[in-house]
Amino acid sequence: MKKAILIFILFISVFAVTGTTTASAQCAMCTINAEQGVKNGNTQAKGINSGVLYLMAIPYLMIGALGVLWYKKYRTNVSKTS
Repeated sequence: MKKAILIFILFISVFAVTGTTTASAQCAMCTINAEQGVKNGNTQAKGINSGVLYLMAIPYLMIGALGVLWYKKYRTNVSKTS
């Protein structure tokens, strides 16, 4: 059983390392345009900023939901054993 788990972890590790691609960072000119665009009323820059906030919030919401589910399950198990 331990050997199968070790092989599975090794397979996932190799797949994760070989499946990655390089990502290009945003250039300095694009960053300045996004920052200054909001001040000048540009709606595209506002969309970029909203998208970044959306992408940032999703992992926190998922972890929070998982924590609430875990807490509720733990609380019901403790109350049943008491």
